[in-house]
Amino acid sequence: MNIPLPAADTDAALAATVPSAATSRPTIPSVARLSAVPNSVILQPTTLCNLDCRYCYLPFRKTNHLMSLPVAQSTATSVNRWAAARPGFEVVWHGGEPLAAGRDYLAALMNPFEGVTHSLQTNATLIDDAWCRFFQDHRMRVGVSIDGTEVMNAERVTRSGSPAFDRIMRGIGRLRHHRIPFSVIAVVTDPSPDVAQELYGFLADLGSDVAGINIEEQEGTNTRSSERDTETVTAFWEAMADAWRHDGRMRVRELDRVLSFADAVLAGERPDGAERLDPLPTVAYDGSVVLISPELAGFDDARFGTLATGNVLQVSLEVLLAEAANRTAWLPEFLAGVDDCRATCPYYAFCGGGHPANKYFEHGGRLDGTRTRYCTGSKIALVEGVMRHAHAH
Repeated sequence: MNIPLPAADTDAALAATVPSAATSRPTIPSVARLSAVPNSVILQPTTLCNLDCRYCYLPFRKTNHLMSLPVAQSTATSVNRWAAARPGFEVVWHGGEPLAAGRDYLAALMNPFEGVTHSLQTNATLIDDAWCRFFQDHRMRVGVSIDGTEVMNAERVTRSGSPAFDRIMRGIGRLRHHRIPFSVIAVVTDPSPDVAQELYGFLADLGSDVAGINIEEQEGTNTRSSERDTETVTAFWEAMADAWRHDGRMRVRELDRVLSFADAVLAGERPDGAERLDPLPTVAYDGSVVLISPELAGFDDARFGTLATGNVLQVSLEVLLAEAANRTAWLPEFLAGVDDCRATCPYYAFCGGGHPANKYFEHGGRLDGTRTRYCTGSKIALVEGVMRHAHAH
């Protein structure tokens, strides 16, 4: 299948928003701020994961800290009000491995929520027919974490270090047997053009409707260097765009973002990065709330103390978001970095100033830095790769 792409228009639109690095950009006072109402809320039903992926960033994945029912109930009080005004409001269950909480307990955690769409990100190794019936009964959206072929999936291993690929594929087989739609998230440790072509074909063959592609990041407990050759990563994204255009069975989240950005520019909207940040609150098992970057959950800092904004057992989620600027010790430092990104980076309109977790873990605990290796590989190289593809076609 050949997917039409308005090459000339898209190329021009992207080029207009990505000037050369030498272009002078005046410093603009930051108007970046958190929205008081998120688009979704992430909840951590358990910290436990039955796998031990070598790139995992989670600090407590070997410990079974279960979310208490009062945490879910307190969160639901705010979420239900938001959902009443915003149909389709999403509650995302993301561990650990959410299925490790068990069906009955996960159902009890979900029970207080009304009028929401429940989604879940799983490694699929625990999926059986009973779980499939659970997903159907609760009309859940399912996301599966798999990194591609057996060779590409080598970093996803069990506690004993054994490959998890066969177990993941067995769980996917159950989803397909029950005709349950699913998306995938793949972590790529070796982004190259050949990998992009093979990865797209494999994930599309699985039957996934959309794939999120995460190039491995240095964050949390994953201290492995994320330094990569920028030209190779750009070629990876160009090849991914080419695979999508000529196959088209599966959307790619990152390509959607670039093309949506280009559409907005063509429509005269000229997006300007993070004018209004989605707070994306993550409610941890103990009720603590981390904003914007779920990867910060569970970490403390010598300068700021906790990186959490507060706890839903003490203050409602609505109040935590409304008062986030005063309750989040690290937020002013992060927004200072966003200011610098706005003033100095020609890709700011697309990137929006980066994510706190990437800056924090790549810049030695500082949040006011600018470019990160994550920015280079997953934002800049992404845009440049799609531009190359558009120009070539």
